[in-house]
Amino acid sequence: MKHIHSINFIKHTTLLACSALLAVSLAACSQPAVSDAASTAGSASSSATSDTAQIPNPWTGCTPLADAAALTGTAELAFSRRAVLVLCADNGVVAQGVSQTDSSVTRAVAENLAARRTSVCRMAQTARCEVLPVDMGIAGEPVAGVLDCRIAPGTADFTLGPAMSRAQAVEAVGRGIRLVQEQKKAGVGLLATGEMGIGNTTTSSAVAAVLLGQPVERMTGRGAGLSDAGLARKVDAIHRGIVRNQPDPADPLDVMAKLGGFDIAGLCGIFLGGALERVPVLADGFISGVAALCAVRLCPAAEKAVFASHCSTEPAAKLVLDALNKKALITAGLHLGEGTGAVAAIPLWDMALAVYDGCYSFAEGGIDAYTPQGGAGC
Repeated sequence: MKHIHSINFIKHTTLLACSALLAVSLAACSQPAVSDAASTAGSASSSATSDTAQIPNPWTGCTPLADAAALTGTAELAFSRRAVLVLCADNGVVAQGVSQTDSSVTRAVAENLAARRTSVCRMAQTARCEVLPVDMGIAGEPVAGVLDCRIAPGTADFTLGPAMSRAQAVEAVGRGIRLVQEQKKAGVGLLATGEMGIGNTTTSSAVAAVLLGQPVERMTGRGAGLSDAGLARKVDAIHRGIVRNQPDPADPLDVMAKLGGFDIAGLCGIFLGGALERVPVLADGFISGVAALCAVRLCPAAEKAVFASHCSTEPAAKLVLDALNKKALITAGLHLGEGTGAVAAIPLWDMALAVYDGCYSFAEGGIDAYTPQGGAGC
């Protein structure tokens, strides 16, 4: 498997935005810097874990705070500035009848995202979260009010050939990383991922089936509510795409380029960027989970930046979370996308941080600390 073993390696190659993303010598990595960072992160994680063990904490064993402390390198956590990045792109495979609607809906939703009228926008307002819609490759002209990071006006139909070139996949990943860098410079401390693109459960199922070595039928759901006939077309299109393109399961970039979408590749970059910039990134549902899987397969160190939010109703969502070794905070039958599940988890982070910062300790309350006596908890 082609691994990226250093966050410094990612930074060097993606800023150059070149196809050497997976080929630069490991000798260029700065091992002492990585070791120092790991030591600091470990201390922060231990401190946060120790602190939460001393309070009546309803999230004991499940809180993401210790992992966030390990990522950021500090137990003094602050997420007052947060944003959801909603990556929008069209997918050529829609021509195969894999969705109820055509690509015009991607544009319509992007326009409503720009006007702050969609579900995730209303939820984000409640969660005190900024919304940044991003055009990674919407068909037609750019949408006013949507950040233009477009690679091309949609991917190609992967049943006829690769969805995109390898160079385009690298470019999309690099743009995702740069989005995180820009958000961090703006003071954002917590990112949520979202997406919008008709046909992207098809591309996600295709990528996941190859990376996990699972039957297409097991990895493919009804998306926005396909009929039996529509589901059959979707499964058939994925089978044909895999046969036509012969993606290499050991090369995540190859799989994304041949079967994925610009949104998936960009989201992959966001998770890599989170690891690079030490910013926690909330995965939304199935699609962003697949992107996170691509990121971790490219760079195992990226795992520490991936935080699960919910488990969607797509049949393969739990399989992807298991592959990432992540546990969802929410199971609520969510399946809209846009980042709604990730944003829904943000108030839980706020509440966990409130407990961590302000709850009395067992000692202060005159209570003997609980001692775990068995069971795996959540």
